[in-house]
Amino acid sequence: MEKKNKNTIVVNPVTRIEGHGKITVDLTDAGAVDNVRFHVTQYRGFEVFSKGRDFREMPVITPRICGICPVSHHLASAKACDDILGVTLTPTAAKLREVMHMAQVIQSHALSFFHLSSPDLLFGFDADPAIRNVAGVAQEYPDLAVAGITMRKYGQEIIKTLGGKKVHPWHSIPGGVNRSLRTEEKDAMLADLPGHKANLKKAIELVKNYLGENADLAARFATLETSYMGLVKDGNLELYDGRIRLRSPRGRITDEFDDKEYHKHIGEHVEEWSYLKFPFYLPMGYPHGSYRVGPLGRVNACDDIATPEASAELKVFRQTTDDGIVHYTLYYHYARLIEILYAMERLEELLNDADVLGSELRITANVTNREGIGVVEAPRGTLIHHYEVDSKGAIERANLIVATGHNNYAINRGVEQVARDYIKGHDVPEGVLNRMEHVIRCYDPCLSCSTHAVGKMPLKLEIRDSKGELVRTVFKE
Repeated sequence: MEKKNKNTIVVNPVTRIEGHGKITVDLTDAGAVDNVRFHVTQYRGFEVFSKGRDFREMPVITPRICGICPVSHHLASAKACDDILGVTLTPTAAKLREVMHMAQVIQSHALSFFHLSSPDLLFGFDADPAIRNVAGVAQEYPDLAVAGITMRKYGQEIIKTLGGKKVHPWHSIPGGVNRSLRTEEKDAMLADLPGHKANLKKAIELVKNYLGENADLAARFATLETSYMGLVKDGNLELYDGRIRLRSPRGRITDEFDDKEYHKHIGEHVEEWSYLKFPFYLPMGYPHGSYRVGPLGRVNACDDIATPEASAELKVFRQTTDDGIVHYTLYYHYARLIEILYAMERLEELLNDADVLGSELRITANVTNREGIGVVEAPRGTLIHHYEVDSKGAIERANLIVATGHNNYAINRGVEQVARDYIKGHDVPEGVLNRMEHVIRCYDPCLSCSTHAVGKMPLKLEIRDSKGELVRTVFKE
């Protein structure tokens, strides 16, 4: 924590998240909360420097946006390229892509829960920061720490098997994939799965016990009644290829549309104090059309889950409230673990499908459509890649709506709510600041992923010499 002046508190950086952000809290002279903002301070320019590149390069370029969820960008980009080619994948290619996607969900969600969020739940928000971290978990809860580390490694090894490396893999290409799966590789993946599933179920029980023992806290902690958005297929939770559904705070299906029609339903608002945009449902306008995505968004948006164990857990999850719609932000952790369970079950289905060992990997074609849209459910929410190309396939325009952006409004509202609940004067304990940070951790934001097009926030570039002396400042409104 730092104080810019008597009445301004700055939490910079926000810890145990992916990327760089800060919180500013403005206080009145009496010590009451006046204004709270979550600032995303990074800027990425992928939409701009992708212009002129051949669209076939995009599944290799865009994963460099992030080192945590490159698979999500890899797949969304490849799907947009398939759309430009106007092709339908072979069953083998489609299922191998989904295998990698399930591995990505497992490893990313495991990182979020076990490494980044569990220290707050295990030790408490007010615990000493020296122990309230993944090293402390390893020391006090070694079995849980090992379970989280090995679960994440399991997902990463599957990604490496198909894509050549754990981070920034290259497997999906326009029209298909570039590598098949061998029988011995499939068998090894299946052999390790039961042990990870058993450890996951222990983690699910841990979260359920925590939420049950802290029911009053869970009910009020950054709780927002919002709409929820996610992909569905036949009404079921879908992570790779489905229709976009928006469900109202009271459970009514507000809208459901083809992912290729996203731009007719989703707009993007910008604020001068953040590089991260604020997507919203166009018919309702901003901010009333704001919604939430990610694990809580998806399990609220869907009717059910198609795999049996995750479906059974979803029924327990929905018993939390009378109408089955759970608005409690702390329940993001529970929903995240339900999704790991689904990903493990779906992975098992895919690996036992004969198509996954097939050899028909790619459909070749020339540019058929001058526009391509690819949508997947990244671990953090709905990820959209939209490309426009010329007749030779060079990118003329690219637009990315990245998962974390959808939650931007809710994150800001949640941080503000917790600040107003806990800050009662100028002397603010560290545990209160950590509570504000934990609101952000619930959403598991990936800030390096999510900031691309410049909105209204001014861009300031400082050029310094080898001694650190300021040579020139470039300032663009």
